[in-house]
Amino acid sequence: MREAAGPTAPHAVTRVLSRNESSHSPLPDIVAAVAASGRDVNRYPDPACADLTLALAHRHGVTPDRVAVGAGSCALLQALFQLAGPGATAVYAWRSFEYYPILAGHLGIHSERVPLADDAHDLTAMADRITATTRLVVVCNPNNPTGTLVGLDHLRAFLDRVPPTCLVALDEAYFEYVDAPVGTGGLALCDTYPNLVVLRTFSKAYGLAGLRVGYLIGAPRIVASLCEMSLPYAVSGPAQHAAVAALGLEEVLLTRVRETITERTRVRAALLADGFAVPASQANFVWLGLGEDAGPFGRWCARAGIELRVFDGDGVRVSIGSPSDNDAFLAAVHQWRVRNAPELLTTGAVR
Repeated sequence: MREAAGPTAPHAVTRVLSRNESSHSPLPDIVAAVAASGRDVNRYPDPACADLTLALAHRHGVTPDRVAVGAGSCALLQALFQLAGPGATAVYAWRSFEYYPILAGHLGIHSERVPLADDAHDLTAMADRITATTRLVVVCNPNNPTGTLVGLDHLRAFLDRVPPTCLVALDEAYFEYVDAPVGTGGLALCDTYPNLVVLRTFSKAYGLAGLRVGYLIGAPRIVASLCEMSLPYAVSGPAQHAAVAALGLEEVLLTRVRETITERTRVRAALLADGFAVPASQANFVWLGLGEDAGPFGRWCARAGIELRVFDGDGVRVSIGSPSDNDAFLAAVHQWRVRNAPELLTTGAVR
């Protein structure tokens, strides 16, 4: 399609809606915890993350030997791929979190990418692709970048088909944003399926993206193997203290999450009203499957001072920001719709 000239805006007012960060500033008590821990930065942090591990075990009602803490859930994902080992196969949906194929490629693991069905995981097809060489299956739930959710009953049926020799990693980085009735987290399944691990993060709902803290809950033998592979001192002292403080402030932080969910609902409703097909998101972002129009649309928004995550030839992921950021995005989208509606209608991106 012909790319229409877009609006212009100074780069200084760029609104970053590409990284799925929390749009809220850190709570004062978290800032205070980071500042206080700064007095000890001449010392190594606790390599076992003992206080945070105990706090997480208490929060989730598990024993500490079932908790592994890492420098963001990405570090724990890397350890899981390493545990699978070179020559193994990893099965995951596509499109999903773009770090999965990067990890597999670097570690000599074959990727078995299973196409999404209606922007969601096709767990039946994923189970069908598991072979004797499959050592890891990753399910991103809610899925990044489409925001779609797999319900607990579907997960249970899927896990029943996975052999015990294959590890299943349930990547729940956006779990706190789930408000669907089927949104019970995978932790409820860990006791039944010892080959299941659940990953979560403090980067999104807890607003600690800049400190890099994530965690995993699973069987003690898996946690022990991951801890043996982890780099020592990977989680800084300020990060550990901030995460413990965040757990103590969960009620306030989850109020902020509900505000984001309200904005997510508003943004999606406006996009639907403008004629765009938008899957029901259970994360802190929405997905526009624009196909070949993704790149032009992303450049249009960039000229309006709005940064999105563009997947060329596929779609764009839009983080839910502050109400003013969201309003600016919706205004740019509407201008795009008005200028390009005839062409978009022929491509099927708008209906």
